[in-house]
Formats: sequence, structure tokens, C-alpha cells
Amino acid sequence: MLFRSLSQWLSLCLVAHRTCNALTLDTTSADSIKSAASSVAYGMMKYYTGNNTGDTPGNLPSPYYWWEAGAMFGHMVDYWYYTGDDTYVDVTIQAICNQAGTTGTFMPSNQSETEGNDDQSFWAFAALDAAELNFKAPTTGYPSWIAMGQAVFNTQVPRWDTSTCGGGLRWQIFTWNNGYTYKNIPANGGFFMLAARLARYTGNTTYVDWATKSWDWFEDSVLYDNATFQVNDGTSDLANCTSADHTQWSYNYGLYLGGLAYLYNHTENDKWLTPLTGILNATLTRFFPTADGQDIMVEVTCEPYGTCDTDDYTFKSFTLRWLATTAQLVPSLSAQIWPYIAASGAGAAGQCSGGTDGITCGFEWNTTTWDGTYGVGQQMSALSAIQANLIPVSDLKAPVTKATGGTSVGDPSAGTGSSSGGDSTSADGVTTKVITTGDKAGAGILTAVALVLTLGGAGWMVLS
Repeated sequence: MLFRSLSQWLSLCLVAHRTCNALTLDTTSADSIKSAASSVAYGMMKYYTGNNTGDTPGNLPSPYYWWEAGAMFGHMVDYWYYTGDDTYVDVTIQAICNQAGTTGTFMPSNQSETEGNDDQSFWAFAALDAAELNFKAPTTGYPSWIAMGQAVFNTQVPRWDTSTCGGGLRWQIFTWNNGYTYKNIPANGGFFMLAARLARYTGNTTYVDWATKSWDWFEDSVLYDNATFQVNDGTSDLANCTSADHTQWSYNYGLYLGGLAYLYNHTENDKWLTPLTGILNATLTRFFPTADGQDIMVEVTCEPYGTCDTDDYTFKSFTLRWLATTAQLVPSLSAQIWPYIAASGAGAAGQCSGGTDGITCGFEWNTTTWDGTYGVGQQMSALSAIQANLIPVSDLKAPVTKATGGTSVGDPSAGTGSSSGGDSTSADGVTTKVITTGDKAGAGILTAVALVLTLGGAGWMVLS
């Protein structure tokens, strides 16, 4: 065969290379899923520079925000759980511990000017994943995984703000940040899920109480429509939260799906099952439009228009992760959920055919022609879609609790600077303690100290 030009020959070689290397996925085969997940995880971790000399462990380079690194390492904990591959275990531990700090609060000085409540929560989720999946223990000198989650909870409780809108958390922690007057789903849904997961793992009713308080506020707010189960993005407290931003993002639904599933599994109270079922149906209807008989996930606000940004590319990953967890924790819903995850996993693998390696993942999973996009978010979303299929195929057990084999030992006073000496331990080994006024005050003092220390360097506003 003759080629008219060298460039034509090179183009055909590149196509052949991509064809040979493009991912294939059999969602019924554990080996196939593990192989595809391994390739995608490797592609994602190539973006990480935090373990390079002179860089900060746990940080991603520009244009990625700090919170996305926390989300990425949460998925790497999940990757170990799904596949059993320990390649990235040590780097994951190093990253999470370094950003948690010895207090476990995930309020590092290098983020003091920009950190929001939602940013902090996504790092806490990584630690909670590690606790619930019995991941290798943290580095000596750092709190346990579950104590890190408790430390974040203890810093967020004093931020519950009743001065406007009857309650809720502000998006931002510090007054100088854009978004401080915005009470949104990532902050409040994050707090709700945090409380729900701590309730289930520890058995401490204080966390159930706070999850209930957070849910009741959300349910009565403009952020939620009880009739249609629509979840809106946020609301301004400058108008006392009387109108909502109706932008639809999948992970806003995912936060409440996951939180409700944890609470229902823990309490078996239909108060949680009814909205869980409603939000699940709304999620599947809105974000999994049927195309060619395949219910493949679409980030509907930006993906069809080619307007997704760096953050938006990550959102599918969280929704799919929490859909999979819901299927585990609420078996009555599993048959409804798994076909959507299987279709999305196959679609995501089909998009992993780009880049110079031929297996870089794009974002439009309804086509096997690479969409030309690439980055941590695209890899993260594809990884979540692909590896979740190992749960039914390998019959992976649900996240554990302290009562069902969890090895991470809690500290209800974590992050407050006080000891746990007054805690009581029940016969089943669950440590419980009501979070007292003193505990809350301690957390508030820590927050205030952080605020004072960073005021001098906050000469301009940054959107986190």
C-alpha cells in the first residue's frame, strides 16, 4: 500500500495505535473492569505532582483547586477497595495526612485564604472512605481516619448560621471570599453527608441529630422542591434565602442520595427512605437521558453545550460513587441503580481513546469518538463509572462501621483541642459522646484563631 505523504502515514499509525490501546470494558468481568480501572487510575495520577521534590503532598498543579485533590484521593481509596491494587496506597496516605494536619481538620495554612466549607468536606470524605473501607492506617502522629471526619464536623458545627435564612452553612468560611453570602448545596449537603456517615460509623446519636437538623433546614428551604424532588444549587442570604439558583448539577443530588442512604441504613426510618427514593428517581430521570437504548450519564447543564469547566468535569464521579453506595446500603434500590452504572461505565471506557497514549478519557460518554477534552476530572469521572461495576461482579461488602469490623478508632473531640477522657464505651465497642457546648466553643476558637492568623494576608478576594 502506498501513502501519498509522510503525514498521512503518521496519521494512520496514530489511529492504529489508539485503536489498539483504546479501553474495552466487559461490565460482567472482574478482570476486564480491573484492567480498565488500572489504566484510567494511572492516567489520572500522572497529573499529580505533590510527591515531587519541592512540591506539597496532597496538592494538584494549576488549574486544579485544592478540593479536587481531596476528591481525587477519595477515589484512590475507592480504587484500592474495588481492585485490591495497592500501587497508590502510600502516596494516598501521605497526601491525606499532610492536608489533614495533626489536628485532622483539613485547614492547612496554604489554603487559609480560599478554603470553603465544601472544600473541607471533600477532604473529609476521603478520610471517611478510608475509615469505612478499612484502608491502611494513617501515618504515625496523625489522627485516625474517622477522627479526621469528626474533626471536620467539630469545626463546621459552630459555623451553622442562624443569623440569616433560619440556619444553614455559608459556602465560604471566611468573610473575604466571594460566595460568603451564598448558602449552597455543596456546603450544606456536604455537612449533611458528613453527619450521616459519622452517625452510621460511630453509632453516636449526636450525629443523627445534626443530620436531621441539617435535612429539616434544607427540606424547608428554596433549595429543595418536595413535590418534584428537585435540588437547586444555592441561595443568597442577602435576600434571606427567598429565591434559589435553579442550576442543576448532578453532585448536588448525589450528596443527598449518599447522605440519605447512610441514614436509612443506620436508622431504618422511612423518614429517610421516602426522600431517598424520590431524589433517586429525579437523578436518574434528569442525568441519565436514554440514548440509543443506553442510560448513560450526562452532566446536563454543561456537557451538551461544551461549556463544562475544570470543576464540572468531576461531578459525575461523585454522583456515580454515591449511587453505587446507595445500591449497597439500600438493597431494595440496587436493581434499579446497577443498569445505569453499567451503561455509564461502558460509555466512559469508550471515551478513553484519546491523547498521545490512546487511552486518555474524555467526558461525552454517549460516543466512542474522543471529545478532545482531558484532565483530572475526566479521568476521575471515568474511573468512578468503571470501577463501581466491581461491586456487584465481585460481591464487595458495604462500607463497614465500628460495630461491623471497622478498625478506625474515633475521637468525638477531635479538632477541638480537648481530650476524649469523658467518653463512654458501650458493650458493642462504640464510643459515644454528646458534643457539648465546650466542644463547640473549642472548635469555634480554632476557627477564630485561623481567621485572625490569615487576616493579614487577605488583601484580595479569591473565588474558591
